[in-house]
Amino acid sequence: MLQLYGYWRSSAAYRVRIALNLKGLAYRQVPVHLLRDGGEQHGQAYQALNPQGLVPLLVDDEGGGVRIAQSLAIIEYLEEIFPVPAILPADPVARAQVRALALHLACEVHPLNNLRVLQYLSRELGVDDAAKSAWYRHWVAEGLAAVEQGAAAYGNAFSLGTRPGYLEACLVPQVYNARRFDCDLDAYRRILALTARCEALEAFRHAAPDAQPDAQ
Repeated sequence: MLQLYGYWRSSAAYRVRIALNLKGLAYRQVPVHLLRDGGEQHGQAYQALNPQGLVPLLVDDEGGGVRIAQSLAIIEYLEEIFPVPAILPADPVARAQVRALALHLACEVHPLNNLRVLQYLSRELGVDDAAKSAWYRHWVAEGLAAVEQGAAAYGNAFSLGTRPGYLEACLVPQVYNARRFDCDLDAYRRILALTARCEALEAFRHAAPDAQPDAQ
């Protein structure tokens, strides 16, 4: 059995849920509340499982209880252990291009607007809500502008042609976050169209934050 430790609004956990669903894998969710009591991810019990103190964390019981942190490492693990259906293109060039866009979202955009960064801006640096929102929207806009250009390669298709995969698993959660913080997305026509195609699919609907058992 696969166990996924996560939080309903964590975009990193959201990515993994999408990947699991695209591969048709059964998994058990273990909620880790990122806000309650200062954040359960900081508690001794969770730190013993994942010293990084972040979500998601995948535990593969059938793989000997192996524990894997970091969403992209988890998704790559799933691709290697459960290669069918694939969520990365077979062609090396196409794989690299998909990874480049996905990494841009996960490593360039997301880290600058995740929970602990926003909390640090407020608590430690005294940044007010208006300035914090401006920070968030600036980095989202800069990041999505680059992805919008990269998405041109796929036209009206998915990154795997007829199917979504690794790229879409990273894109849709970032768009969810951007909408949540009232970012202006009108300039990203390709991104919005691709997101809409994904959101119509069962794998994405079941992975959506509001569909999770710990959603509040």
